Amino acid sequence: LQTARTLENLGAAYLAVSSLDEGRELRHNGIAMPILILGHTPEEYVPQLLEYNMTQAITCEAKAVAYNEAAAACGGVLRCHIKVDTGMSRLGFLCAGRHFDEGVAGAARACRMPHLDVEGIFNHFAVSDEPGQENENFTRQQFDLFCRFVAALEGQGCTFRLRHCANSGAVVHYPEMKLDMVRPGILLYGCGEGAE
Repeated sequence: LQTARTLENLGAAYLAVSSLDEGRELRHNGIAMPILILGHTPEEYVPQLLEYNMTQAITCEAKAVAYNEAAAACGGVLRCHIKVDTGMSRLGFLCAGRHFDEGVAGAARACRMPHLDVEGIFNHFAVSDEPGQENENFTRQQFDLFCRFVAALEGQGCTFRLRHCANSGAVVHYPEMKLDMVRPGILLYGCGEGAE
C-alpha cells in the first residue's frame, strides 16, 4: 500500500499486482488508479474484477473464453491484457517456433470476444537482469518475437493501447524496449543493478 501511494503521488498511471487479493487491498485503501493483475484469477471471481475495476492478464485462449463467458453473465466487459510467452516459460500464449501462427490466431480470437476489452499486450523477459552476451541475445530474441507477434495481430485488425515488456532488468539495460509502459518490480525497492 505504501508503494502504491508513493507511485500514485509520483504520477504513475498504472499499477500491477500479483493477485486479486493484492488489488482488493489497494482498492479498500483508496487506490483508484488502474490495476493490472499479472497472476491467475479463477473465472468465478470475474464479478469482483468488474466491481473493483481491475484489469486481468489473459494467458491462453481457454482463459479468455472463460472470462468472456463470466463477464457476459454479469452483463459487463472485463478489461484485460494478453500475456505472451516469448521464452520465460511461465505463462502466456505460446508463440515460439511452430506455435507462432496458432498463438496469433488464439490471441486474435480473444481480442474479438465481445465481453473482453483487450487494452494491452505484454511479455516477461527471463534474463534481462543477467550479464553476458548469451543473456543479451536471448533478451533481444524475446523482444523481437514479441514485436513480431504484436505486428501479426495488428495485421489482423487487433490493436492495443498499451504494449509492455520492460521488467526491472530491461528498464536498466534495454531502454529501447520501454514501449508504452514499464513494469519495474524489485528495482522499486532498491534491489538489483541500476537501483538508486
